[in-house]
Amino acid sequence: MSPNVVTQQERDQYDAIVVGSGAAGGMTAFILAVSGLRVLMLEAGRDYDPVRETPMFQLPRQAPLRGAGTSHKPFGFYDATVDGGWSVPGEPYTRADGTSFNWWRARMLGGRTNHWGRISLRMGEYDFRPRSRDGLGFDWPMEYDDLAPYYDKTEALIGVYGSNEGLENTPNSSPGVLLPPPSPRGYELLTRKACRRLGIPVIPAHLAILTEAQDADRLPGELFPGNALARRVTAESMRGRAPCYWATPCGRGCSIRANFQSTTVLIPPALATGNLEIRTDAMVREVVVDSAGRATGVHYVDKNTLTDEFAGARVVVLAASACESARILLNSTSTLFPHGLANSSGLVGKHVMDTVGAGVYAQIPALENLPPHNEDGASGMHVYMPWWEYQSQASGRLDFARGYHVEFGGGRGMPGFGAFSGLEPLTGGSYGQAFKEDCRRYYGSFLFFDGRGEMIPNDDCYCEIDPDRVDQWGIPVLRFHWKWSDHETRQAAHMQRTFAGIVDEMGGRLLSTIHDDGAQAIAPGGQIIHEVGGARMGDSARDSVLNQYCQSWDVSNLFVTDGACFASNADKNPTLSIMAIAWRASDYIVEQLSTRSIG
Repeated sequence: MSPNVVTQQERDQYDAIVVGSGAAGGMTAFILAVSGLRVLMLEAGRDYDPVRETPMFQLPRQAPLRGAGTSHKPFGFYDATVDGGWSVPGEPYTRADGTSFNWWRARMLGGRTNHWGRISLRMGEYDFRPRSRDGLGFDWPMEYDDLAPYYDKTEALIGVYGSNEGLENTPNSSPGVLLPPPSPRGYELLTRKACRRLGIPVIPAHLAILTEAQDADRLPGELFPGNALARRVTAESMRGRAPCYWATPCGRGCSIRANFQSTTVLIPPALATGNLEIRTDAMVREVVVDSAGRATGVHYVDKNTLTDEFAGARVVVLAASACESARILLNSTSTLFPHGLANSSGLVGKHVMDTVGAGVYAQIPALENLPPHNEDGASGMHVYMPWWEYQSQASGRLDFARGYHVEFGGGRGMPGFGAFSGLEPLTGGSYGQAFKEDCRRYYGSFLFFDGRGEMIPNDDCYCEIDPDRVDQWGIPVLRFHWKWSDHETRQAAHMQRTFAGIVDEMGGRLLSTIHDDGAQAIAPGGQIIHEVGGARMGDSARDSVLNQYCQSWDVSNLFVTDGACFASNADKNPTLSIMAIAWRASDYIVEQLSTRSIG
C-alpha cells in the first residue's frame, strides 16, 4: 500500500496510539496517560469488566459441565479468557509442514493478564548476557542494572509477594518492595524437606497477588515524584484493591482486585486521568507511514460495523502480543517498506521463542488419609524451585546450555470436574462405599511437577505471512515454523529425571511416563503460552528490529513494547519483564516527545 496522506488535524488528535491492552499495552497506556499524553488504546477483543463478570465464588456444581474444558474454553468454564484460546473462530493461523505450534490469543480487554498464573520472576544478570556466557543466542542491548529500577517500580505498583534469597541469578528486590509471602502448605513443606536432601532450593514464590493492602499513602509518591496526577490516580486505585481472600483461583478473574490484571490495576487509573480513550473490537491490520517514513497512525477494522477505520497519532506503539505485533508489522507494506514495516534487517517474525515445558504427575503415600483442612491459600504456588545448576552448566557437566525453574502443586483444594477420575490405577476400580473411602484416602495426595525452561532462539522458529489465507476480516494470517534444538529436548529430559528423583525421595509413585527421549517429554511450541521474540531489540539496525527502548530503528516514532522485543527467553515467566520493559520504554517516549525528537 502506498503511503497515506494524513492531515495534521488527524495526526494530532492523539499523542500516542497503543495497540493492545494487556501487560504491555496496559502499562504503556497507563504511563503515557499519567504523564499527560493523549492516548488511544485499540483492543481487538470485546470490553471486559472483571469486577462485574467474575464468577469468583461459584462452586463447580454451578458451572456448565461442572466447569470442564471445551474446545472454546480449553481451561474450563471458570477460566477468565473469553473469545480466545489456541483456536479463535474466524481467525485462523497456519503451520508449515511438520510444524507443531499452538498460538494462544485472548480477544478481550486486558488480554492474557486476565488469565495468567501471576508468576512474577525477574530476569537476572546472566539472562541479559546469555551469548557472552555460552556463545549461544543473543545478548540484550541493556543489562540487568538498567531494568532493575523498573522491576522495583512494577512490583510495587502491581503488588508482588515473595522474598529476597540472594541466590545466583535470582535477583533481590529493593527493601520494602515485595509483599510478605504466604506460608507454605503441608505438601509444599514435605516437598521442600525432600528437595533439601537433594540439594535443590525451594523458596517463596513471587506472585502478583496482594497478601496485604498496598500503602496508598507512601507508594504513589515514591513511584511518581513530581507528578501530582500520577500520584492521585495511583493512590485512588490502590485504595480500591483488597488483599486476597485466599478463596478462589486467580484464573477466574478477581472482582476485589487483589491480583494483577491490566483491567483492574492499570486501565482504571489510566482512564481516571481523562487522557485515555479505549476502542474495543478494533482489529488493527496495518501501521501507516507518510512519504518521509514516519508512522502516522493505523488502519483497523471495526468488528461491529465491519468498516475500515483510521486513527492518527504522533507515536504508534504495538503491544498486541509478540506474534500479533509481528503480524501487524509484516502486513504493513508500502513502497518504502515492501517487506513489512521496521523490517530492513529482515528479522521481523524471526527468532520466536516459547518456554520449554515438561512435567510429571505423582502420588505421595505420606499425604494419604489426611484430616479435612483448609489448604486453599493463594490460587498459585506458595513456593517454587529456582534453577540451581548454573555452575554445572558453566563447567560443562550438563549436556544443555540453559536452565529451568520448577513449579509444583497439589493439595486439597475444592475438587473440580474429573478430580477422582484418575484413582483406578490405585484402587483397581473400586465402586460404591469402597470408592467413597478411596476418595477420602487418596484425595490431596497427588502432586504435579512442571519445569519451565529457557529456549535458545534459533533460525527454524519464526512466523511469516501465509500468502494464501486471510482471516474473517480479510487480514492475511500468520504461518508458523517451529523446531526445538537439542538443548531444549535434553533440558526437558533432565526435568523429568529430576522430578522422578524428587518423587522417589518423597517415597511416592509416578503416575506418568518418564521419557528418556526429550523430544517426547517436551511440550509443543506455544503450549506454555510464553511466546516472545519476533521483533527483537539489539545494538544495531543491521541485526535487530528495535533498540533498547523498544524503538524501531527504521521508523523513529514506532515502538513495540510487548514480548516481541525479547532477545532471549529466560526460564523466568516473561510477564513481569514485559511490564518493566514497557514502563522503561514509555518513559523514553515521554522524554522524546517532550524534546520533539520524535513525532
